[in-house]
Amino acid sequence: QVQLVESGGGLVQAGGSLRLSCAASGRTFSTYAMGWFRQAPGKEREFVAAINWSGGSTYYADSVKGRFTISRDNAKNTVLLQMSSLKSEDTAVYYCTATKWGSGSSLMKEGGMDYWGKGTLVTVSS
Repeated sequence: QVQLVESGGGLVQAGGSLRLSCAASGRTFSTYAMGWFRQAPGKEREFVAAINWSGGSTYYADSVKGRFTISRDNAKNTVLLQMSSLKSEDTAVYYCTATKWGSGSSLMKEGGMDYWGKGTLVTVSS
């Protein structure tokens, strides 16, 4: 069982940057692939970024590629999402997710992730 707690959300102007953090409980964090999904008002939840258990592979939605960077620190049980060049369409609740030993395209689907945080709100003003 893994518990995930997101932090770092807030209000930022378009073009600005924000860094989201996700703290995971447990002693086996390094065996979990981690990801971020988001849900904008009135829209379905969508994949944002993911990183495999070792940190050797990362995956991004086309809409954030080149602007967002996902990373992990296994010593601190933390996964980060560095967001830059933010746009109004990035406004959403961002959810941290996890699945054990995950890799590949399964990480880009909601059904491929087993654990979810409660989310943190990011608002980008234009």
